Amino acid sequence: MLFGDAKTLLGWLILALGGALFAGNLLAIVKPPPAPKDGDLPRAPLSRSIFMGALGFIAAIWALATLLS
Repeated sequence: MLFGDAKTLLGWLILALGGALFAGNLLAIVKPPPAPKDGDLPRAPLSRSIFMGALGFIAAIWALATLLS
């Protein structure tokens, strides 16, 4: 297998998913779209973005700890 056993592959997938979730929500808070389209919100909902970003951060840290152990 390319990435080793199933535990290693799952760790890499969770790391990628958590990192993307964290980065995407952080960028949605920091840099909202310049001109929202018709029907879109002008900014991302702050509490939901913070919660989802924190969830992604925890998942990424947990996956990184799993891969390094």
